[in-house]
Amino acid sequence: MDERAYYNESQSTKPATLNCPYCRTSDTYQLRWLLRKKKDRLPPGADERDRARFQKAASYMVLLDDKVMCKNMRCRKRFDISGIKTMAFL
Repeated sequence: MDERAYYNESQSTKPATLNCPYCRTSDTYQLRWLLRKKKDRLPPGADERDRARFQKAASYMVLLDDKVMCKNMRCRKRFDISGIKTMAFL
């Protein structure tokens, strides 16, 4: 059984304060996250190995954005997101 059968997926946005490495301005950016919540019960047709994997499964979030564009009108350069974990357990 595929691991995606254990989760309900949705997207959400969360604010994060980032610093542009080029112009050194700090601003709040809305970052996109993929939210995977564990289902209440095991999907039908699962065997013992699937039950064990479902017990260990936990809800988590994965960061979808890897770059953002600076909000400073004079800069507007794209920079990598750093200082934020790309995966967070709920």
